[in-house]
Amino acid sequence: MAQYRNVQDLRSAQQYRYSHDSGQGTEPSTPRNSSPYSPQAYDEDTEDAPMFSRDNDFEEETGEKHNLWKKNTISRIFFKRFLATTKNRAINYIYVLYDTTDRLIFFLGFATLLSGLVTYGGIFKGNGVFSGLAHFVKGGIFFWYGLLTLGRVMGSFADLGWSWNVKPPASVVGARKAAAPTAEFVESFLIFLYGATNVWLEHLGEAGKGWSAGDLEHVSISIMFFCGGLCGILIESRAIRDVLNSTLVSSSPTTSSPALWQPPTTYGFSTNPFPAIIILLLGMLMSGHHQSLIVSTKLHAMWGNLFFAAALARGATYMLVYLAPPTSLLPSRPPSEIVVAFCLISGGILFMSSNSDMVDVLAARDLNAMFVFTVAMGLTALLMAWEVVVLAVKAWAVRREVRGWGGGRGWWLV
Repeated sequence: MAQYRNVQDLRSAQQYRYSHDSGQGTEPSTPRNSSPYSPQAYDEDTEDAPMFSRDNDFEEETGEKHNLWKKNTISRIFFKRFLATTKNRAINYIYVLYDTTDRLIFFLGFATLLSGLVTYGGIFKGNGVFSGLAHFVKGGIFFWYGLLTLGRVMGSFADLGWSWNVKPPASVVGARKAAAPTAEFVESFLIFLYGATNVWLEHLGEAGKGWSAGDLEHVSISIMFFCGGLCGILIESRAIRDVLNSTLVSSSPTTSSPALWQPPTTYGFSTNPFPAIIILLLGMLMSGHHQSLIVSTKLHAMWGNLFFAAALARGATYMLVYLAPPTSLLPSRPPSEIVVAFCLISGGILFMSSNSDMVDVLAARDLNAMFVFTVAMGLTALLMAWEVVVLAVKAWAVRREVRGWGGGRGWWLV
């Protein structure tokens, strides 16, 4: 009976034992080293004591997952930034390709039209291809530059300072456009490139034969373009202008008034006369250029006189700008430049029409030079009107896009 009570007391004591107390090692009858948490128990029964190792493994596994999560987060952020950078670069490349194609398509269409005309007419066969290419390429340059000049008058290149306006600063148009060269520098460079390439090609049509007076005349014209364009480039160089001014600046007394050393107002706009001089001389030479057929002689005289008139009109523009330099970012649109554009476009068309094969066709069809001149004048007026309309529609579309379709002024005020 006493043993039964001892057992019941022991069971009742175990019912109220703490949750963390295993009961081992607390009873008097239980040896202290029999606890499963003793070193001896851990050594004897390793299968019953993996509790500490499991906790350590859990902590290590949790740390590894945390590090992996951090690495994955960094990878995702880096990948997103990489995709955004790659996307922006790809979009920029697409825009550059689009803009390049959008501008080259005019010249490609022009070349396609001329090649179709040559194919349909059956001209430029044999060595005649050299004369045809010379007239088409050279006349095409003047033709397209006349269209470019008309665009300048309409204000298409005002952001570059090419529309006879004050050149906008970088804060308005960006650093790339603010660093663009002047229009006179571009003209001088084109003249320089024209002469540098043609000086070696003037005798190409008569290769293997002796040099004639006409060949030497054409080579002399190419040299005039080469050196005249180089002079224009040097005059447009700001570095050379500063070097030329350094003689006076280095010898100037320090007590002079600072206002006396400010750049003059004429520095704000280029009045480089070399492009106009070269075109004027070319017009004078071609207007008196003798040809074997009277039709060809008259055609050369016509487009030579047109180039002469274009040079005089450009001189009038320089006089106007020199007397009253532009003071606004908006294009000033000198009226004399419209005359320049008309003469260059029509002169370029007549230049292309004065090649030997087309002259032979005119003579065979009993057509005179005035017929070609009249057609060229009408085509020039048509092209100029079409260009003005297209530029006006573009300006209207840009304004509507900026202001939005709601509100704003009507298209008739553009």
